[in-house]
Amino acid sequence: MAMSLSLPVVNLETAKFDCIFGRGCEGICCQNGRPSVEPEEAAQIEALLPRIKPLLRPDARKLLEKDGYLSNRKKLGFPMLRVIDQWCIFFNQGCVLHTIGMEDGKSYAYKPSQCALFPIQRNSKGQWYVRQWGYEGEQWDLFCLNPAASPVPASESLRAEMEYAAQFEANESTKSDENR
Repeated sequence: MAMSLSLPVVNLETAKFDCIFGRGCEGICCQNGRPSVEPEEAAQIEALLPRIKPLLRPDARKLLEKDGYLSNRKKLGFPMLRVIDQWCIFFNQGCVLHTIGMEDGKSYAYKPSQCALFPIQRNSKGQWYVRQWGYEGEQWDLFCLNPAASPVPASESLRAEMEYAAQFEANESTKSDENR
């Protein structure tokens, strides 16, 4: 059953995706995950630090207290999250930011947009697409990006992410209108 979305996704008809976190995958996308963090996202994270710290792995908490959660490396012009022991600083048997968001009834609200939108991304033309092996030069070999690994159409499994991407796009439009 096709669904109508306000978000056009160029490969939605053929994309397959099923996140199996907790059902065989223990968060491989967070391993060496280094999303960039925009200033608004950093401000949200800063405000949540008292809630975040107790949920972190001990080594991640030490790093956060010593050096902060942002590295000096940049991607898309913004600083990236730190990684410790090959895992995102906010990973502890799942995403701590996602956990806090779920407690507040808004699971994606506190995650960097690159994490919240995964595996939905924009291509060089600004079009939304679902990351898949062999599509748009995808280089990450995660099994969940292999369309042959899942019979689940992305149009079904990624509804929440696509709704979030539509909101994200609307917010970006509003920001650019305000800056004119």
